[in-house]
Formats: sequence, structure tokens, C-alpha cells
Amino acid sequence: MKLHLARNTKLLIAEDQVLAKSHMHYALEQLGFKNMNYVDRPSHALSALQEHDYDAIICSYNLRSEQGGYFLLEQLNETHSLPLTSAFIFTSADTSAEVVHAIIELQPDEFIAKPFSVNELDRRLSRVLSRKKALKNIYSFMDKKDYEKALAEVEFFLLQPEQAEHFPLAMKIKGDLLIITERFQEAVAFFESIINVQDFSWAKMGIAKSLLALNELDDAEREVIQLAMRPDSALEAYDLLAKLQIKQSAFDEALECTSLACNISPQNIARHKLAINLARITHDYESQFNSAKKVVRYAKDSIHDKPDIYLTAARAGVDFAMTSEPEHVNSIVKQTNEYLRQLKKAHPKAALNDELTVIDARLHYLKDDTVKAQMLLSDFHTDHAQHHSTEALLDRAKALHEVGMNKESLAILDAISSRQDEDPDELNLMATYLKQEKEEKEAITLSPKTLNNTAVAQYKRGNLEQSYATFSQAFRVMPKNPSIALNYLQAIVRARKANAPMLPDTLTAIKKCRETLESATLSEDQYSRYENVKNILKSE
Repeated sequence: MKLHLARNTKLLIAEDQVLAKSHMHYALEQLGFKNMNYVDRPSHALSALQEHDYDAIICSYNLRSEQGGYFLLEQLNETHSLPLTSAFIFTSADTSAEVVHAIIELQPDEFIAKPFSVNELDRRLSRVLSRKKALKNIYSFMDKKDYEKALAEVEFFLLQPEQAEHFPLAMKIKGDLLIITERFQEAVAFFESIINVQDFSWAKMGIAKSLLALNELDDAEREVIQLAMRPDSALEAYDLLAKLQIKQSAFDEALECTSLACNISPQNIARHKLAINLARITHDYESQFNSAKKVVRYAKDSIHDKPDIYLTAARAGVDFAMTSEPEHVNSIVKQTNEYLRQLKKAHPKAALNDELTVIDARLHYLKDDTVKAQMLLSDFHTDHAQHHSTEALLDRAKALHEVGMNKESLAILDAISSRQDEDPDELNLMATYLKQEKEEKEAITLSPKTLNNTAVAQYKRGNLEQSYATFSQAFRVMPKNPSIALNYLQAIVRARKANAPMLPDTLTAIKKCRETLESATLSEDQYSRYENVKNILKSE
């Protein structure tokens, strides 16, 4: 470490373990650092960063208080509270794949595994601080969002042979800036020129992002699939592939990619929220509930800990219970009530009476107390829609439809749709979901809870055409439910045998039913019935 560099550097160290703190202090003093401040929790780090400018933050990933180092850096990134001219360095004794992936995703300037020697700290800090100093002008323009000047500064920097050791990073920054400034064709050409020299994953990722932005989806897909096979780029590749699939309305595939990414790096809240939205569109109520539960789990005591995360979990629980087998409903409802309890404990002053009333109404409906549910829902008018969030209105629309108040339900969905025109979301998922909800509720007057029971009763009475049509509706809104898939298959087979008129896309329905059943764990009775149906289909 150059002594003048150490003495002119102001450090903030976030560490809560006494021995680790002592070792860090000793090592930094040995390297010549004099200006050092220490904190032991993320909130104190945030306060320190508001009061002072630091050249570098050295933060333990495993801070035991609050949500640790992960959410400190995430908050700094989201709020743009840490300038690019400052360095952020993680330290961690935990080098498990989950932690490493999480750290890589946050893109700190450096990661140092504990325990580390003075020499190792010297080497890593010297590298980071030298890099920040060399690229300071570029970062300064980027902090000001003056990307044109940042690009010009990069071009100038790349003409300085004495800065050759920093050229790879400078070239990556140039590629990022070309994408930020939407020069996608130029970006593709630039990244290809890089790859011709060295096969950097970031350059291949840049090509994929640019092709996606240019709507050249086939070429983008080829690039992304290759990147998904490389360990260093798999996580980002899954995210990009999900975006591509959303553009193609391949929502089941997008959910699968997003779920894979969630498994690799489970602390990413935004990705779990994307999984929730995709699961709703694909009617995968179990995945929706599981993703909502993970949001609560990982968001506690972080910037994401807001009433909405508990409400989302409770609503997802009700959705799942509404579409589940009777023997599973009580367990799901118990979990749902637990999230409502956590909500009241974590945010006791939140004004949520309307939202909680709707959830209460849906829970009463689940208990077959439709009268009580209707009473709880009766005091709302669409004129009040402007005072409620989109998610609150959606939940009310579902509740009204469940209790048979279909006209009122559709009126609320119309009110939300007009709002979406004013505030479109980036991936257009909410607009897609609203359109789907409206179409389904216009076509299907019965609630998911009632559909299967009605179809089974019709089937047993020998009303083949009626049961076939009702099972079709049930499968439309509950395609992941194996009981409904099996019942629908049986209804199709029986209707065919009786030469009853068939619905359009019957072959597609058979295929989807079989996909659901093949991926499900079936009871002995269900397995036997399914084998019988398969034999009949083979013989046709």
C-alpha cells in the first residue's frame, strides 16, 4: 500500500464481532490508514454515510443485527446513496454458494474472505483504491447522470497507455454506458469487438441485452442460453431469459427461469416479487404463496419491511386456499392468519382497515359463511377506488366475485384498468393480469371454490355436456390442481364416448391436463384413475 494513498483515504468499517474488528483495526494501522470510523449495524452505517463522505466502506456481510450487510448495500444501491467514486468492500467468513451469488449480484467493488492476512488486505485494498482513483472522472460524471460526458471520458481514458491495467473495467463501463444511452446497435458492435479479443461473459451479456432491447428475440435467446450454462453468468442469464419470455408471453417458462434464479440467490426481494406476478398470471397459486412467504422471510427488518409484504402473503394464502383440496385448506388458512398477526405486530399504526376487512370477508367465504362475507363487502363504492392501491382493489374484486357480486367485481376491475393506462409497469405484467382477470370473471360466474364441486355434481348426475363445460372452466382458473385436471380428463373421455359436442382446443386441454398430472404427486386412487384414462386415450 502506498503510504500517501492510505493516509488520504477515509474509511468506514461496519463490523459487529469484537475479534474481527480488532484484527481489521490492527491490519489497517499496519498499512498506514489513520482516518477510520467504526459502526456495528447497518442503520448506524447509513447515518454515518449521511453525515460524512467516505472513500471506502468495508462491511461484514454477516452483521448479526438487523438484516446484515446485504441489505445495507442493497439500500445504498436503490437509493443511490453511495457515489460510484466510493468503494464498497464485503468481508465474510461464509463462502457458501448462496452467499457468493448474493454478493456477486450486488456487485461490490471487492469481496475478501475471512480470515485474511495483512498482505491480502493490502493487495485487495490497493487494487480497489487505485482503480477508483484512476476512474474517478468517469464515475463522477456517471454519479451526475451525465452519461455523454462519461462516455467521452472513457474514450479519453482508453487512449492513455499508462492506464492499461484498468482497460478491461473501462471497456465494460463503456459498454454499460452505450446501453444506458440506448445506442444498442453500436453496443452490439462494440461488445463483438471485445469478444474477438477475449471471451468476457460481461461482453456476451451486453450483446444479449442489446439484442433484447432491439427486439431481436431469437438472436438474444441464443446468446442468453449460452450464458445460462456458464456459472459466472447463470444468474443474470436467467433474469434476462425471463424478460425475453415475458416479451413472448411465455409466462410459465418465465416463472421457471425466475424460480431457478430465486433458488440461486434467495435474498433478492425484487425477483421474488416478479415470481409472485408470474405465478398469478399462470394460476400457480402454490408458487405464488411460496414466493410471497419468501418475501416476508427475507424482507424483515429491511427497507422492504412494509405492510404490503404481509398483505401480499395473506392474499396469496387465501388465493391458494380457495383453489386447494379441502383437506389442505385449514393449514393454509392458519398460515394466512399468521401473516396477518405478523403484520399487526410489525406495523401496528398502519391504516389498513379496508384491506383487512376484504381478507376477513374472503376467509369467511372459505368457511361457507357467504352472508357474512357479503355484509363485510357491502360498504364499498367504486367512487372510492382512487383512495386504494391497485392490489387492494384487485383483492376486493376477487372477493366480490367469490360471493356472487359479479357486476360490482367487474366495475372495480374497470376502475383499475383505467388507472393502469396512466401508470404502466415496465414489463406490463399488471396489465396482462388485469386483462386476464376481467376476461375470466366475465366468462366464469362461479368462484374457484364452487366450480369443481358443481362440475362433480353434474358429472354424477350424468349431465355430461354441463360437467364437461364446467370442468373446462375450473381447469382454466386452476390448471395446476391435479384433482381438477384428472376430473376434466375423465369428463373429456366420457363426453367423447357419448359423442357430445367438444370444445375447441380439446387436444391442447388433454395435453395440459396430462402435464399437470405427470408433475404431481398423486394418491393411490388418483394414480389408478389416471392410468385408466391414459389407457382409454391410447386406444382412441
